[in-house]
Amino acid sequence: MSTLVCSSHKREKDMDLLINFLMILSFWKETFYRKKTLHRALCHAISSLCAIGRHTITNAIAFSGKDNSDWSAEYKFFSRSKWNLRALFRPIIQQSLYLFEAGYVFVAVDDTKLKKTGKKIKSASWQRDSLSPPFWTNLIFGLRFLQVSLLPPLHRLYGKPCRSLPVCFKEVPIVKKPGKKASEEEWAAYKKEIKIKNLSQSFVETIKELRKDLDNSGAFNKILVITCDGSFCNKVCMGLNVERTYLVARCRKNAKLCFKATGNGRAFYAKEKFSPEGVRQDDNIPWNETTIFHGGDWRKIRYKEVNNVLWQNGTKRKYLKLIVIAPTPYKLTKKGKTLYRQPAYLLITDTEGPIQEYIQAYFDRWQIEVNHREEKDTLGVGEAQVRNEKSVPRHPAFRVAVYSALLLASIISFKDAYTSEFSILPRWRKKKKRPSCLDLIHLLRKQLVMNPKLALEWGLDIDLIDTIAKSAA
Repeated sequence: MSTLVCSSHKREKDMDLLINFLMILSFWKETFYRKKTLHRALCHAISSLCAIGRHTITNAIAFSGKDNSDWSAEYKFFSRSKWNLRALFRPIIQQSLYLFEAGYVFVAVDDTKLKKTGKKIKSASWQRDSLSPPFWTNLIFGLRFLQVSLLPPLHRLYGKPCRSLPVCFKEVPIVKKPGKKASEEEWAAYKKEIKIKNLSQSFVETIKELRKDLDNSGAFNKILVITCDGSFCNKVCMGLNVERTYLVARCRKNAKLCFKATGNGRAFYAKEKFSPEGVRQDDNIPWNETTIFHGGDWRKIRYKEVNNVLWQNGTKRKYLKLIVIAPTPYKLTKKGKTLYRQPAYLLITDTEGPIQEYIQAYFDRWQIEVNHREEKDTLGVGEAQVRNEKSVPRHPAFRVAVYSALLLASIISFKDAYTSEFSILPRWRKKKKRPSCLDLIHLLRKQLVMNPKLALEWGLDIDLIDTIAKSAA
């Protein structure tokens, strides 16, 4: 699949980011059928990126120069307009498949939480803060979302680290627990509901939807490989049964594993159990070496492989592959003491796949954490003060889709490199290998000011462009 090409405009080199960004958003025509709704979506996309200050709907309206007109339609865009939340990310999937030249599509899955203060938001609840120290558990009041991000292997194409592209941002509310005075029927309904509406079941449904979107986008012959952390290493997620889809999950070091029983008896599981930590300490199992691209360079990784493993309490009779990654040595200073990182234990549902590709995907999974940081700190996802049942999940997902389109436009335009089109770094700064989300926003704002005619032809308001010019000045 070729990259985006703008046929109606002369493609200038200093406008690549703006053109490709607008070209990606132009595929929203299949999502927003009415021209007014599509135009409002484009204005919200530009305003949400270029606005300065808190990232609320009110601030976006004021930034676009519509603060003196009727603002109700801007809020109704998220609460009443009929558009599919899942369709926002389909252009990202369709336009990024050319980055996966091999027969695999790698994705990372993780959950994240957005802090909220409004007590009238129905899906908000008290939850455990993932940033709590290990010796003390803190609580936060907010929303829980499940995010899926593509992991394109840019090290093969451009020699660059992986840049994850979000393709799903789905709300997964926590089922509220009944009160002390609740009846037995309410408790029975609660216990039944938590088995259906939980993070693991939402994970399975999301992966099935993603597999359908990939097939409809032309990736029917590509294998989908999902990488996730230990919270998804359970019998529901690991028991996922979707064609051409495999799972790479980090497991506990003391998980009870075994092999198939030998002999003519009726027993299927062998009585002898072993753990991933025991495999790491077993000198009879040799260490193997492979090279992966991590931290901007190729590095050697030692690992152990155990095939046809059974997890009796988890995946039952489903065969797995166990990969034990040795602790990586590192030094804080050149003459400092050699330190070691923690070992990693991976369970893979594919017993015949390429190990190097799976280990590479596991190391690239960290990029979804970069997505979480930029979404919250730079884009302010979750700062909008909305409480409508439709607006609460829609507005954060809309912002994440715009963010993903901006990242994909950067890959298409600059091959994810920090070129001379970006601002010159101060002398005390180190050389950048790739632009940050904030760098892309600054360049997008600059290109909109430099070429207002191009933005007008795409349907943006002249008042919005004038506002961007004043804020940039």
